[in-house]
Amino acid sequence: MKELSRRAFLQRLSYLAGAGVVAPMAMSLSANKSRAATAGSDYKALVCVLLDGGNDQANTLIPIDASNYATYRKIRKDVALDQSNLLPLIPTNNLDSGLKWGFNPNLKRLNSLFHLKKLAVLQNVGALVQPTSLDQYKKQSVALPRGLFSHFNQKQSWQSTASDSFREGWGGKVGDAILKQNMHGPFSCISTDDDTVFLTGEHTNPLKVTPYGIKSTGSIKEGAQGSSAMTFSEALSNLINPSNDNAVANSTNESMMLSAIQDAKTISTEFATENALAQQLKTVASLIKARDKLGVKRQIFFVKLKGFDTHYDLLGRHSTLMNLLDDALASFYEATEELGVSQNVTTFTMSEFGRTFNSHGNGSEHGWGAHHFIMGGAVKGRDFYGEAPEIGLNTAIDVGEGAWLPTTSIDQYSATLAKWFGVSDNNLKMVAPNLHKFDNWDLGFMSS
Repeated sequence: MKELSRRAFLQRLSYLAGAGVVAPMAMSLSANKSRAATAGSDYKALVCVLLDGGNDQANTLIPIDASNYATYRKIRKDVALDQSNLLPLIPTNNLDSGLKWGFNPNLKRLNSLFHLKKLAVLQNVGALVQPTSLDQYKKQSVALPRGLFSHFNQKQSWQSTASDSFREGWGGKVGDAILKQNMHGPFSCISTDDDTVFLTGEHTNPLKVTPYGIKSTGSIKEGAQGSSAMTFSEALSNLINPSNDNAVANSTNESMMLSAIQDAKTISTEFATENALAQQLKTVASLIKARDKLGVKRQIFFVKLKGFDTHYDLLGRHSTLMNLLDDALASFYEATEELGVSQNVTTFTMSEFGRTFNSHGNGSEHGWGAHHFIMGGAVKGRDFYGEAPEIGLNTAIDVGEGAWLPTTSIDQYSATLAKWFGVSDNNLKMVAPNLHKFDNWDLGFMSS
C-alpha cells in the first residue's frame, strides 16, 4: 500500500488484532500486491455494488456502547445480535454523540480495511428531494421522493437521483461526462446485471458483461447484436465493424482486445467460486486489468448482490449475506492492490432503502435511510460521515416503526464520488439534479 510497506502493514494489522479491535484479514498480501498505483496514472474507476432488496442497516452497523446497545436490544428483540460477537470500530475522530459503533460479526475483513483507512461509513443516507424535517414529512409540506418504501421506485430513485424521471442513472450521466476520455466508448460503463438504469445516460448505455460473453443494452446500433448474450469475439467484432453506425472510431485490432481480456483472467487474487458477487467483481477486476488494451481511462461498473428483503429469518439470511459481502469486497480490494490501482478504484454500496429499526417477528420491514460503505485507496477511511442517527423509536428522524428519515441525500453521495472521478463542479448538477438544494456538496470521504 502507498503509506505502508508490507512489513509495516502486517505489524499494524497484528497490533490491531492484539488490541481486540479487528480480526486478522483473510488476505495474503505478497510484495507485488502491496505496491501503489503507477505514479501519474490517469485511470479511475467507480464500482457500484447494489444490495438488492433493502439492506438491514441496524444489523450491519450496531451500537456497542452500553446505553445505546441496551436500547437496540430492547427494540430489536429476537433479531438483535449478541454484543459479545460485534466487531468494534475505532474511528480516527470519535463521534460527539457518545455513540460507539461495531460491525456485524461477519464483516471481519471489512473491519480490518476500516482500521487500515481503506473503508469509510456514510451514515443515514437515502432518497431526498430537498432537506426534510420530520414535521415537514408528516405534513407533506415539501416535495418527497416518489414511491417511498416501494422496492421498484426506491431502487430507481437510488440509481437515478432524479425525482421526475427514472430513465437515466447518475452513473450514466457521469459516463456522459467522461465518454470522450476513452478511445473505446462502449467500455466506459459496464454492468454484470440486467438492471441498467444506473449506467444509462443521454449518450451512454452500458455493456452487460458476464464470464460467458458480452451484451449491448443499447450503446450499439439496434440489431447489430440482438438481445441475447454474445461471445467476446462476436461482440467485439460488431464493435469494430465499420458498417455499424456507432462503430468505435480508431479501434484496435479485435484479436488484441480478446487477448487483453484473456490475459486479464490470470489475476492471482482468489475470489470464492460459490459467491455470486465475488465472481462479478472478479470480472470487473479482469476488465480493469485490460484497461490499457481496451483504451479506457475512466470506467464505471455496476454489480449486484440479491436477497436483502429480510421480512423473515433476518438473523440467518442477513448473516449469510454479510459474509458474502465481506468476502467479495475484501477480495476485490486485494485485487486492486495486486493490479496496482487501489488508489484509482473506488467501490461503494447502495440499496433501495434501509429497514425498520423496530423488529417484526423474526424480520424487519421496508424503511428509508441506511448506512453505506465506501472502499478504496483514495477513501479517507477509518471514519464515519454524515449525521449519526439517534438510537431508539419516536426520535426526530423516525417516520414510523423506526424507519429513518435520511439526513444525507443520494445527490450529496453521488456528487462526492463524481467530483473525485473528475466531474467538474459545473457539471455536478447534471449528475445530481437536486444538489443545489443542499448546503454540503462534498461529504469529505474522498481524497482530492
